[in-house]
Amino acid sequence: MTLRNRLAYLVPVLALAAASPALAQAKAPAEVTAASIEKGKTIFTSSGFCYACHGANAEGTIGPKLVDHEFIHSKGSYPEIVDYIKKGVTKEESKSGIAMPARGGSKITDEAVDLVAAYVWSISHGTVKGS
Repeated sequence: MTLRNRLAYLVPVLALAAASPALAQAKAPAEVTAASIEKGKTIFTSSGFCYACHGANAEGTIGPKLVDHEFIHSKGSYPEIVDYIKKGVTKEESKSGIAMPARGGSKITDEAVDLVAAYVWSISHGTVKGS
């Protein structure tokens, strides 16, 4: 394969890769807004205790990494993320064998769960970087 052919192949691939975050943002659920993402991140790293298992940057520690689009218990839709935060994951259903308590063991409200889910959806779908 010549250099010209390689470049002809790579240009569209690179263009698609560069457009992916924009495409993900365009498909964001209505609940995932800049404000909900920011509020959710604050809860994730404080009163929600999410950071204790998923890490402050959602890179995973005891719990799985959340900054990619690889979900182990669902397909990663916003409603599924909300559902799993609310109900948790039992040790028996956990693919890693580690349970996640409902609401991460915190007492956050349903509204706070929705905000955390917006943050998790955004970092896992490439719309914002965990930090």
